[in-house]
Amino acid sequence: MANPKPAPPSRPPLLLAGPTAVGKSEIAVRLAEKLDGEIVSVDSMQVYRGLDIGTAKPSPAERARVPHHLVDVVDLGESFDAAQFLRLAHQAVADIQGRGRVPILCGGTGFYFKAFLEGLGQAPPADAALRAALEATPLPELLRELAERDPATYERIDRQNPRRVIRAVEVIRLTGQPFSVQRANWQSAPPAPRPAMLQFGLARPAADLQQRMDARVDAMFRRGWVAETEQLLKRGLAQNQTAQQALGYRQIIEHLHGERSLPETIQLVKIRTRQFAKRQMTWFRRQLRLTWIHLEPQTRIEAAVSRIAAV
Repeated sequence: MANPKPAPPSRPPLLLAGPTAVGKSEIAVRLAEKLDGEIVSVDSMQVYRGLDIGTAKPSPAERARVPHHLVDVVDLGESFDAAQFLRLAHQAVADIQGRGRVPILCGGTGFYFKAFLEGLGQAPPADAALRAALEATPLPELLRELAERDPATYERIDRQNPRRVIRAVEVIRLTGQPFSVQRANWQSAPPAPRPAMLQFGLARPAADLQQRMDARVDAMFRRGWVAETEQLLKRGLAQNQTAQQALGYRQIIEHLHGERSLPETIQLVKIRTRQFAKRQMTWFRRQLRLTWIHLEPQTRIEAAVSRIAAV
């Protein structure tokens, strides 16, 4: 009796990164359908229940087509950080592979990708969205947060140096741990080995990406982004220092407080989105070793999906 053929080796997880509005979500869903996969969201804001329109959260129809993980994980009254992401993401990947399916890690939060690949043993690099939000926050407000969350660093740091204060608060928000406690660990802990993954980045010509970003912002406001923000404020959005930094929500809150008109707010959100996408691309190119897929306006989604699936 002939021996049965050995099972084919399981496909390694896929990593799909890129700037906002580049088309990651659609390609990830098509890839999951093609490869019998499931999607693990790598987005620091999609974890919050209620932040739906402004985070471009996958729709109920998309979630019905393909299982999504790490979406709607915590309420606005709860904290979430990179350590929690790391634990939940590795658990999700193991569960997906245990079912014989392919994990597809898709998103735009660069630091979460970096943490998944290398662990948290080193000082976290800057996160594009969070850094932009912190740079727009008045220094006294940042110092108050630092004093509350890490008194040791507050006493030692040069409080007249915005760059150092921003970095300390950024690390605290990213990791959920005091900056002072982590420094010694970063000095001694070796980087974690990178898991075997196929890593892809999506890019588009600047004019095409800008058109897609502007169109998406317009669509978000038409879908009721302002009303969503009003409801989230009633549920504690203003008290969650991380969630309220999600791109666009801060500007809408300022509009609701009478600081600018709705047309001015929409235009400002478009500007902030372009700045964010530029920071994302710079971060991805410097921090991750990605195989880049360049999408032109006429590129068919199926062509990009087939190219990635063939690797």
